[in-house]
Amino acid sequence: MEHETNMLIVGAGFSGLIMAIEARKRGITKIAILEKAGDIGGTWRENTYPGVACDVPSHLYSMATHLNPDWSRAYAGGAEIQAYLQKVAQDEGLYDLCHFHQRLKAARWDGARWQVETHEGQLWSARFLVSAIGALHIPSIPNIPGADSFPGPSFHSAQWNHDVPLAGKRIAVVGTGASAVQFVPEIAKMAAQVTIFQRTAPYVLPRPDGPIAPWVRRLYQRLPILPRLRRKMIYLVFEYRHRVFRGDKGAVNFAMKMWRNSLEKAISDPAQHAMLTPDYQIGCKRILSSNDWYPALARDNVTVVPRGVAAIEGDQIIASDGTRTKADILIWGTGFNVTESVEFLKINGTNGLSLRDAWSDGMKANLGTAIAGFPNFFILLGPHTGLGHNSVVLMIEAQVRHIGRILDEMNSNGTQTITPDAEKQAAFLQEMQDRHVDSVWQAGGCTSWYQDAKGRNTTLWPGTVSEYEKRMARSGIEQYSVVPTQSGEH
Repeated sequence: MEHETNMLIVGAGFSGLIMAIEARKRGITKIAILEKAGDIGGTWRENTYPGVACDVPSHLYSMATHLNPDWSRAYAGGAEIQAYLQKVAQDEGLYDLCHFHQRLKAARWDGARWQVETHEGQLWSARFLVSAIGALHIPSIPNIPGADSFPGPSFHSAQWNHDVPLAGKRIAVVGTGASAVQFVPEIAKMAAQVTIFQRTAPYVLPRPDGPIAPWVRRLYQRLPILPRLRRKMIYLVFEYRHRVFRGDKGAVNFAMKMWRNSLEKAISDPAQHAMLTPDYQIGCKRILSSNDWYPALARDNVTVVPRGVAAIEGDQIIASDGTRTKADILIWGTGFNVTESVEFLKINGTNGLSLRDAWSDGMKANLGTAIAGFPNFFILLGPHTGLGHNSVVLMIEAQVRHIGRILDEMNSNGTQTITPDAEKQAAFLQEMQDRHVDSVWQAGGCTSWYQDAKGRNTTLWPGTVSEYEKRMARSGIEQYSVVPTQSGEH
């Protein structure tokens, strides 16, 4: 049996929920959300490793329409963010729109509507299709010779095996990204030995974290203007951080001083300082935040091997310099396949054009939100909408408000189908590449997950959040071309 709906949203994390709320506000009455798991939450449902938290303060990393006065601490843990999303979904009746345990298998534009099939056999027909699947959910595990020979438990941080006891064990951790910076201090408290294999040292800055007193939370509940003011203040401070990425001398020096003080306060050994000092410009890779990382590295039971892993032989992890380390447990802290998160989906637009072919020379989307050749299709947190300095929830909200206005304009004009103007999309992409050429992400002396296989930064927005919000607020139906509707091939 085929289900019909006006808007089909894929993914029930922040993006999917915000889109559903906006679409309903704009008069879309039939909305459905496909979710591969058994609950909403996206990244915060998937990642359950010890110490999981957001690196943006909670009052900013939340929906503007659903501020939470009751955050327990400045930087909430993953479980608290997940509970917040569940409450929003319950309060807004979004669970009624969700179809759980449904993984998108294929989506095809038939000339009039999107025909969608899930791996579980559901068939859908929708006027609008929205990708809200996010980027941080496909674990990236390097192809290392002999990895299959490791005899003990082995898992990625995003697929944490909570049944594996860590107390008294020798644990090898591969990678020093955002997840590792959070879980290593936690597992180091119970493990006999933690050995971290570090290809590249990260910049890890301290953060003003701590519990929010109950009396403050009660005040926030009584006076909603206060959490809104707190949110605005955090936003402005984080917008200033963008200057680090643009090479502003004062901002860079301030960030470097914070980093150096944090490192030297925890670790006194000059040799370790050298080993933990990045060999690239700050901001080139993601800047991490933790008050516990460097103190954890100073523990007697924690060792950093300043090399990547070359091979694994049984229970021995072999670094690229030949160093051998025995381990009982192997944990991959190696991040995610960001640029493949949507590309791997089987989505076919006009004349059967596949998304993989459309992106054969790199990810592309006009304003990071819609792709030429894919009518009535929107992508949230698409190419050039990621951030290194502020809350991506703000970017999602800017995109969704833009889509909402497009829906209104289509309704008032009697327009059935649109697709991004190919020339405007090309101009936007050229602008992005021109602005990234001399940015720290492109010219900062590193390789990162921000870059595609050709070394181009196709993930990040080069400007401030304020600039993007204004850009999206100014952009309307003129960014799109009207597509003549054909009779659907049902």
